[in-house]
Amino acid sequence: MSPIVAGLWRITSWNLSVAERVRWVEQALELGITTFDLADIYGDYLAEGHFGEALKAHAPLRNRMQLVTKCGIRLRSAQRPYCINYYDTSAAYVRAQVEQSLRNLHAEQLDLVLIHRPDYLMDAAVLAETFTALTREGKVAHWGVSNHTTSQFALLQQHHPLVTNQVELSPLQMDALDDGTLDQAQQLGLRPMIWSPLAGGRLFNDEDEQAVRTRATMLDIAERRGVSLTTLAFAWILRHPSRPHPITGSGRMVNLQDAVKALDVSLDAEDWYAIWTASKGHSVP
Repeated sequence: MSPIVAGLWRITSWNLSVAERVRWVEQALELGITTFDLADIYGDYLAEGHFGEALKAHAPLRNRMQLVTKCGIRLRSAQRPYCINYYDTSAAYVRAQVEQSLRNLHAEQLDLVLIHRPDYLMDAAVLAETFTALTREGKVAHWGVSNHTTSQFALLQQHHPLVTNQVELSPLQMDALDDGTLDQAQQLGLRPMIWSPLAGGRLFNDEDEQAVRTRATMLDIAERRGVSLTTLAFAWILRHPSRPHPITGSGRMVNLQDAVKALDVSLDAEDWYAIWTASKGHSVP
């Protein structure tokens, strides 16, 4: 995967024509962003199709990228009139969603498929057999999970090799630093993927005490280093020794450019912990 990953959660709201989507992908590739992150449920089940239209319009793009998608959530919507939202990692459902993703994306193979959320009814052995079958058929190259605890990851990893756990981490959401997730990633030598590195925009506009403190500290550091707040936030994540892959969430190319600039920023421990301290509201113990 590329060091920075392009997230396509909101692609259906970007209001881009197919030609504009093709150009957007080309510009991302020019920045060195070659990994694109999706999920079957994104955009009310329409995001994969939007991206797939661009790949169909310009087929050579597919050979220049890695496609990541997720499955395992049955999301109640106009597309799927379930009674409730629930998780499903049954063999039949995972297979059906993988095959639908392949159709949506006009692809012969998915580079990486993640189980989107922990399913309390997951039978790890059965799910692993599904992984093995879909890999043998050439439909999926690699498997991983998203939002799984260390024990949930270990359970599935025991039955089938996983390559990543996609988890939330930002200067305003630091649970992954303390719950063992990133420790496990280092222990296994598997690089985590990071969603919401900008805390869903809270870093820029929230007025709660934590956001105000953290933003003030980060703006001082960013000004001193001559970078944007976005670049600093990505650099803060990239500083972690688990070598995470942070995921962007914007359709604006300037935001992708700011994310990529973080690759050239080396935060020292003092600046990294200054941001940690501002977010926590207290010094290290």
